[in-house]
Amino acid sequence: MITLTVMSTESVPDRIPQRYASFVSSSLLTPVPPPLPLSIARCLADNAVAALIAEATLTPKPGLVDMRSRGAHHDLNWSLMCHSARALHPAFFAMAQAGRHIQSVLSLREEIGRLGREGELQMMQATGGVNTHRGAIWALGLLVTAAAQNMARMEAEAVAERAAVLARCHDQFAPLKTGNKGELACQTYGVGGAREQARAGFPYVVGVALPCLKHCRKRGDSEDIARLNALLAVIAVLDDTCVLSRGGPDALLAVQSGAQQVLALGGAGSMPGKIVFQQWESGLLDRHISPGGAADMLAAALFLDQLEHTFCQSQHDRNAIWKK
Repeated sequence: MITLTVMSTESVPDRIPQRYASFVSSSLLTPVPPPLPLSIARCLADNAVAALIAEATLTPKPGLVDMRSRGAHHDLNWSLMCHSARALHPAFFAMAQAGRHIQSVLSLREEIGRLGREGELQMMQATGGVNTHRGAIWALGLLVTAAAQNMARMEAEAVAERAAVLARCHDQFAPLKTGNKGELACQTYGVGGAREQARAGFPYVVGVALPCLKHCRKRGDSEDIARLNALLAVIAVLDDTCVLSRGGPDALLAVQSGAQQVLALGGAGSMPGKIVFQQWESGLLDRHISPGGAADMLAAALFLDQLEHTFCQSQHDRNAIWKK
């Protein structure tokens, strides 16, 4: 099983399992060799779970569960989010295996749909009926599967495009209607939601969160600030169905405009940005607004970012050796 090495893990809480601790650390990851084929599925599942834990652990976040508080949620907390993430490991592992071994795109889509629904049941059992990661199962499940399909092309854009192909396939076994809040928000407000994000190749992950993450690292932001700014960049543009279901279009406007203001002031790491962030978050909490859809996009971005660190950098190093 692959282990991820970091320069320091002092900021990692003791309660995080060691297998995920290095990913959650605020230090930049050190690229490591990719796993052997027999461990690929486990590696991808580990990375997916670690991305969910990293998203939950990032502190502060506006209206979302973090290490400080429940955010705008009365039924969630950090420990429950981490427990839920770990409970999804078998589902992600099975999806990765399916991605490696099922050649038919339609058959693969139907299989991971089945696995995703089973994963949702596992999540609900683990959390006592609380929806912690329904949207993340969809997004990360597709990306885990897509990553496993072609280990030679692990760039974020390539993985997201393969995931889009899967998302656009019809799953004849999927229920026509679920009654979930995200689905109802899409119908009520005419937005695409998580389904359309996936079908479009996760544009707010590949085109917004990841570029912001890399830009902030390059200019010297800490890893936590870079991740928070990436989250804000997504919040600023995403028609978040979690926000719409809680407060409608007015709430969405308040969420997006607040994120835009923080970014315009230099991001969450600048003093003006911090002041506006605190005022903005206070308003979100008063209205019980939580941008959960954007949080799922951040987790997806962290997953793809780790793939590039682990696989693409290793491939680049091997190519450089052969050229010498």
